[in-house]
Amino acid sequence: MAMLRIIWSSTAKLKLQKIHDYFKFEKKKPQGAKAVIRDILKASRETTFPEQYQIDEINPKYRRIIIRHYKIIYEEEDASI
Repeated sequence: MAMLRIIWSSTAKLKLQKIHDYFKFEKKKPQGAKAVIRDILKASRETTFPEQYQIDEINPKYRRIIIRHYKIIYEEEDASI
């Protein structure tokens, strides 16, 4: 099975940075910041087929991955998510 290409939107990248900064600066837990980001990125990389995760309850056009207290929303487009 071919691996899906994961493309992060600019908004997603910005939110990922905000999550990192929140843990690193506001919670003063730099290792925690790295761990949260690592877990989010790992979960996205483990997606092997587009229908692997649940349909999002807010917008059924998208699928979702729940990791820790965060939700990754994605859609398939030309073998990419």
